[in-house]
Amino acid sequence: MFILFFEDGFLRTSFFFFSFLCLLYSADSSFAKVSGAAYSLKDKPVLDGRILEESVWKIAKPMTNFIQVKPVEGAPASQRTEVFVGYTSDNLYVGVICYDENPESIISASNKRDSDLDEEDSFRFVIDTFQSEQDGFVFGTNPSGVEFDGQIATTEMSRFGSRGFNTNWDTTWRVVSRVHDKGWSAEFEIPFKSLRYRSDETQEWNINFQRNIRRTNEVAFWSPLPVQHGLNRLSLAGALKGVRVPRQRNLSFTPYLLGKSDSGGPFTERVNTEEAGFDLKYSITPSLTMDATYNTDFAQVEVDQQQVNLDRFSLFFPEKRPFFLENAGLFSVGDPREIDLFFSRRIGIGAGGDQLPIAGGLRVSGRLGDATNIGFLQMRSEEVLDLAPEMDFTVVRLNQEMDNRSSLGMLVVNKEAGIDDNQTYAVDGVWGIGENVTLKGFVAKTQTEGISRHDHAMRFSGAFDGQVWSYNAKYAEVGGGFNPEVGFLSRKNYRQISLYGGRRVRLKESDKLLELRPHANYAGYWNFDGIYESGRIHVDSVIIWKNGASLSKAINFTHETVIDAFNIVDGISITPGEYDHEELTIYASSDKSAPLNFGLQFVAGGFFGGDRITFAPKLEYRVGDQFKASFSINHNNIEVPGGAFNLNLSQLKLSYSFTPKISVQAFFQHNDRDDVISTNVRFSWLRSANSGLFLVYNETDNEALYPGRERKEVILKFSHIFRLLN
Repeated sequence: MFILFFEDGFLRTSFFFFSFLCLLYSADSSFAKVSGAAYSLKDKPVLDGRILEESVWKIAKPMTNFIQVKPVEGAPASQRTEVFVGYTSDNLYVGVICYDENPESIISASNKRDSDLDEEDSFRFVIDTFQSEQDGFVFGTNPSGVEFDGQIATTEMSRFGSRGFNTNWDTTWRVVSRVHDKGWSAEFEIPFKSLRYRSDETQEWNINFQRNIRRTNEVAFWSPLPVQHGLNRLSLAGALKGVRVPRQRNLSFTPYLLGKSDSGGPFTERVNTEEAGFDLKYSITPSLTMDATYNTDFAQVEVDQQQVNLDRFSLFFPEKRPFFLENAGLFSVGDPREIDLFFSRRIGIGAGGDQLPIAGGLRVSGRLGDATNIGFLQMRSEEVLDLAPEMDFTVVRLNQEMDNRSSLGMLVVNKEAGIDDNQTYAVDGVWGIGENVTLKGFVAKTQTEGISRHDHAMRFSGAFDGQVWSYNAKYAEVGGGFNPEVGFLSRKNYRQISLYGGRRVRLKESDKLLELRPHANYAGYWNFDGIYESGRIHVDSVIIWKNGASLSKAINFTHETVIDAFNIVDGISITPGEYDHEELTIYASSDKSAPLNFGLQFVAGGFFGGDRITFAPKLEYRVGDQFKASFSINHNNIEVPGGAFNLNLSQLKLSYSFTPKISVQAFFQHNDRDDVISTNVRFSWLRSANSGLFLVYNETDNEALYPGRERKEVILKFSHIFRLLN
């Protein structure tokens, strides 16, 4: 039935579906656009959180009258919030007073840079300096004075998370918070050289503010938003008028020194090495930046979180290296975690996860004019004997923004590795219709020596996201010869159909329940011979409590066609055939703002002709805003016709923050499938952005590769940002 649907009716059905979406949208938001003003400050505020006592703020009129998104959508915020915005010749200042009738009930759950602020009292704001409604900077804090910053990666769901924030972006700025008898306050100092903007002397920016009051799970915005959108919906932000900006002359130089000691594993004796390198950043124009790097090292970056793979397709591991994450949204084209046409982890990381030395690179990114985004990246990785040749990588990206979240773009990715060269070419576009409908698509082709057929990929989707109903549909195909060697593919040689429909039901009369989210979706994959390879029907109903706890109960109907046998673990293979099963899934989580909270995933059902039970609990505990511990187990009990086995992945993460800039973190992992125990301990003393002192200890016990020879690594790294032009 599904094959017939695909072959005979999909294109016709898609056309009518997209047409239906276009008829459903609401062209105009019911929320009126709000505005406020930035004020010229005679003196720099003293960053101490004492806004009410500081005369410099007296001239600024506060922005207030926040409106709830939850728990009561459209209602005035339960507590008053006042936001002041001012500027001097060098800096933008934001002061906020979060009034609270019960200051003893304020929840501050983190004291570490870029901590997730959702599960505590917090304040965040977004600035769209170009009024593009597509790009912006996010800053935030909590009562403990945490520094939270990021870039708007997308106004929709993204590879960076559902909020659309790239929180791995870091820049230089300061914030100080203070709890007092009226609530809590914070003062932000953001250098203009840390932002990008037009060349006009006086400007108007899009801006919005968000306040969370965690004990009631309240989320409120200055510029009102419907329930389906968040802070990244820039088209509904308010206006900040009267911002006078200086001309940018930003040149910064960030050198690093590193010492490393290795022993065990592949090393027959202790090996000590010393390295040095640098990053250089220059503002070509106020909106266009050049970054250069030499002998790049990422020793301070957190190790990958291991995953359990129970199928025959590739796992996705996110990029964590700061150099590649700045402006990463500009270079992103494709379908997150399925078809990423440019995946920066292919640079400097081998197929087995081995680190490959990066000789250096250059990136130019930003904006030409008011609406043209450009990106250029050139990197070189060094040869590693018996592992990888010297490779050069070039990425060119152009994106022309248009009204209402719409854009057209192109991408070229080139890899040169001697005779092993590879190119990817793509064009993509987004069409926003009103506030609720988005149509997206791309078409791509690769060029690889010896491959001349089926070297294409495409994806087209339409989505309607309303306050009550949400729908989307997607068609994608990836040819068997499509080979983006600097990209990521979960699988290839398929055509895919995805459909989704869901509803939000706010329970206004309930004292404890907030929302019900019943939904269903279907995803089906066919190969180019018409064989129905994979399919999944998912029917779910999510219950969300007002304290943030949630429960999901779902039933899945799955189909798998195995054409070629594969080993799921050593000694046990899945034989060719068709497998149709049902499975029950349960996801539960308690109130995450509580000092002790838990999460649980449970799956039980058929699996490749046998049965599977997955039990994955997670326990989190915190003491104040300084100490956090989390422990999780992913246990899989599997029985297939070829045999029975267990797979277990255990993870323990501990962190302690002495101050918002000084912290220590330990991460322990045990994977019994590969018989690997790993330890990562990191001490960080941040000075500015992602620079400072880092002490890292890594230990890996891999009995399969190096029996009885644990690899031990100690790294000491120091970096400092020098501002050469002010």
